[in-house]
Amino acid sequence: MERELKGALTAALKAGREVMEVYAGKDLTSWSKEDKSPLTEADLRSHSVIVKELSGFGYPILSEEGKDIPYQERKGWKRFWLIDPLDGTKEFLKRNGEFTVNIALVEDGRPVMGVVYAPALELLYFATPDGAYRVEGALPELPLEEIFKRAELLPSVPPEEGKIRVVASRSHLSKETEEFVERLKERGEVDFLSVGSSLKLCFVAEGKADVYPRYAPTMEWDTAAGQAVVEASGGKVLEAETLKPLVYNKENLLNPYFIALRRGYEL
Repeated sequence: MERELKGALTAALKAGREVMEVYAGKDLTSWSKEDKSPLTEADLRSHSVIVKELSGFGYPILSEEGKDIPYQERKGWKRFWLIDPLDGTKEFLKRNGEFTVNIALVEDGRPVMGVVYAPALELLYFATPDGAYRVEGALPELPLEEIFKRAELLPSVPPEEGKIRVVASRSHLSKETEEFVERLKERGEVDFLSVGSSLKLCFVAEGKADVYPRYAPTMEWDTAAGQAVVEASGGKVLEAETLKPLVYNKENLLNPYFIALRRGYEL
């Protein structure tokens, strides 16, 4: 899987450079897709770069910006790339830096490798079955060998005694999420963190948050890379109703509501 990881890292860093070129411009024009979610030039440029970089592996590619592949065609996929060229487009348009490039390798319905890159924050997470890692800095300027040297194994932040740290979305805070947080308060003091995109899953992976309840719609490409990071760090991403791990390449690509838990934290 080393070859695939290097390919995904290269693709994410190149895509991040494209995203930042658009981000640096004065006019962040967006269009509305059929589902009313925003689309920008950065989404399209990132998608193009990632597909170009990953096409040589011979695995199918499922992307938010190229998702119209019939289930009859993709249901037989054993291994494929699942990508979100720009996760957190609303955060991108707000210019708060909390957006990511997500690339996952899915095998038999489970994300076995993931890369989450937040170019504006100069922050990179990646994971394989061997572990989950975090790297900071001006990464597109570095060779991959140097990035691997700088990588820190997760989780790095210990739990806080007597506190439950909850991370949730800046743009999608639902009534169900608020009710979940209220129930947690029966167990102790709750610190509430708010951050955009798949950074929420990465916060859980590195222990900045104990739990991430998601009672709002997400698609498979929103979560696969982050789930790989959480699971490689020893945490869990579970369906809220069944408490089974999220699975991928379903006929309906919409995720059920879910709860992500850091290593050692139980509901």
